[in-house]
Amino acid sequence: MPTERTELQVRTGVEGDLEALTDIYNHYVRETPITFDTAVFTPEERRRWLLSHPEDGPYRLKVAVAGDSNEILGYATSSPYRAKPAYATSVETTVYVAPHAGRRGIGTLLYGALFDALSGEDLHRAYAGIAQPNAASTRLHERFGFRYVGTYREVGRKFGRYWDVAWYEKEL
Repeated sequence: MPTERTELQVRTGVEGDLEALTDIYNHYVRETPITFDTAVFTPEERRRWLLSHPEDGPYRLKVAVAGDSNEILGYATSSPYRAKPAYATSVETTVYVAPHAGRRGIGTLLYGALFDALSGEDLHRAYAGIAQPNAASTRLHERFGFRYVGTYREVGRKFGRYWDVAWYEKEL
């Protein structure tokens, strides 16, 4: 496990990262209500998702890598908010950090790099849905200027119960 002093680098995600990114995401599928996916994925099943985040454009994938070991410690994405054309200047953003790497500022580092990369794009708003409760994610989003706009009550069912999702938006 990396130490607190491990130098972190943020770069664009590439196909060689697919297995590690899938492992991180599957942890949240299996163990938390943070994602509403309920079945784990194989790397091959996640390939299309990875390829939908090219190096440039409004839909990005940034990964945090431990400089000494090249271990992927987390990732952040911007993805289409909705499929209809009028939503083209809006994105939904997410951050996932490896379970052993939390509380080290990795989410902050990733979001900083993601929003820097998006600054030159023709985008108007970013949205984030946060399954409740999730105080750490709420703090992260508020730190980046997201503001609360409303809650979808009991919108998802996972682990035998219903979960609320609080929605946040940020001007880009």
